[in-house]
This record gives sequence, structure tokens and C-alpha cells, in this order.
Amino acid sequence: MEFKAKEIADILNGTVDGNPEAVVKTFARIESGKPGAICFFANPKYEQYVYTCKADVIIVNKTFEPKEPVSATLVRVDDAYSAVAALLDYVTAKKRSYKRYRGCRSRVRWSAKLGKKVYVGDFAYVGKNAEVGDYTKIYENVYVGDGVKIGSHCIIYPGVRIYPGMVIGNNVIIHANAVVGSDGFGFAPQENGTWKKIEHTGNVVIEDDVEIGANVCIDKSQMGSTVVGKGVKIDNLCQIAHNVEVGENTVMAAQTGVAGSAKIGRHCIIAGQVGIAGHISIADNTTIGAQSGIMGKVKEEGQTLMGSPAFPLKDFLRSYAVFKRAGK
Repeated sequence: MEFKAKEIADILNGTVDGNPEAVVKTFARIESGKPGAICFFANPKYEQYVYTCKADVIIVNKTFEPKEPVSATLVRVDDAYSAVAALLDYVTAKKRSYKRYRGCRSRVRWSAKLGKKVYVGDFAYVGKNAEVGDYTKIYENVYVGDGVKIGSHCIIYPGVRIYPGMVIGNNVIIHANAVVGSDGFGFAPQENGTWKKIEHTGNVVIEDDVEIGANVCIDKSQMGSTVVGKGVKIDNLCQIAHNVEVGENTVMAAQTGVAGSAKIGRHCIIAGQVGIAGHISIADNTTIGAQSGIMGKVKEEGQTLMGSPAFPLKDFLRSYAVFKRAGK
């Protein structure tokens, strides 16, 4: 990677404030920027580092007005946080090469259909009648079951297990050791005190532009489909149970657990270690604070909830103030 400040500005539709010929070769955090690096400044808490940073280029918002001299060249953009994401994506795309490859120790069943320039690493398995779209990369030690459909431009990292009959859209990233399509947790109590397994005959449908973190488990449905909507981002170590529906562009942080048949709306933000009860629905644009428990239906859109059981954030903060006083 090597870019001049003026090239970066062109990529990001920004403007240069300083030396347009400044050259950068690597990315760095603004706290530790060094010569030859590019950093970004978006959070006001880090403004002090703008004046001490040794990086050659810093991406900032157009509205930023320095209070002290800045040695670095500034590339001004509408949204610095989004701009650095776009630049990282641009750099990664330039490095990415597509070539057809099949590891000599992989196994692709004869009835499987692979698109153009599909990569299949060593010890990967692609089952009968599976379909894999163009430019998808299946890393080493991946299991793709019979009848699985995977779209184009996907990345399936090592150790992923995709059970038979699952459906994966385009531009999906699944990180290491995630499991897609395991049986849901369904058992019927018997009179003698034992539990009889309830067979799960459905599947999982993961729509386009989804990213799934490492060690995530998404269970297939009893009937029908467990659905992860377009643009959803799921962090590491999350559990999505059978028949759950996650709406478009919802994000979910680590160690969140969603019980069976819950329906989560679109554009929701779910923080770490949230627990969501089964058979409930959550309205669009809901934000749920860390370690909260959602035990009932959330009807009103746009709320921020906190606590267990969760309730509106303002009420939670007032209640917490009372709790603190009561403990003294």
C-alpha cells in the first residue's frame, strides 16, 4: 500500500489541507501514529492526539477546527469514521486476488457446482448438489453440506460448518468455527421424566451482505427457515436459536443469545451479553444496552432499553440512582 494525500482525497471525495504529495504506506491509530502512516480522528475524546501525532496524513471531518498547530496533512471528509472504513475496504479490495484453486486434499463432490474463480482450500469438503457462486473463497477445513447454496463474493473462514440445505446469500463473510444449521434446542418432556428430541426439518437463510463472527451458532428451524436479514452484522460468540428472524441491518455484539422464534426488527442495535426470550418481537430501530434481558414484546420503535427485565433507558437511570442511594 502506498498512497499520496491527494489520491486518498480523491478516493474519499474529500479535500486536502496541507501537503497533497504526502505519502503514506500503512494505517495506525491516532495515539500511535508514526511517519509514513495515515490515521483518522472522529471522536472528540482523542483531539489531543491530533496535535502530537507523527503520522503524515490524518482523516478528519470537514467541520474540524484545530485549536493548535497540526503537523500532519489533513484530508477533510464528511464523515471520518465512515471514510476510513471505505478506505480500508478499498485497500483490501486492491490486495484481493481471485483465482480458481482447489486444494489437492480437498473434496468436492462431482454433482457440486462451483462458479468462476472459486477457491477451495485443503481439507475442505463441498457436498452433493451444493452450489457455490463466483469469486467465493472457502478456506481450509470448511464443511459445506449437501444441497447448500452459497452466493458470490463470499468468504468462509477455516473451521466453519454449514449443514446440508442451508442458504447463504452474496457478499457474506462467516468467520472461523461458526456453525450454520445445527439443530435447535427442542425436546418434549415425557411422563417418565426423560426428554424426546424434536426433529428440526427446516433450514437457515442468510441474506446478502451479512457478516457472522467467530464461534457463532445459528440453528435451523423446526419448520420453515431461521432468517438472518440483509446487512446484519453478528459479533463473535452469539447464539441464534431455531425459527428466529433478524431484520435487515441489525447489529449484535458478542455473547448475545436469542431464543427460539423471536423476531428482531430492522436497524436494531443489540449490545453485548443481551438475552432475548423466545416467541417475542422487537420493534425496528430498538437499541438494547449491554447485559439487558428482553422478556416481553417491544412494540414502540426507536426506544433505548436497559436492565433485566429491560425498560426505557431514562427510567433505568432514574431507578439506578435510587438503587445506589438505597445501598448506602
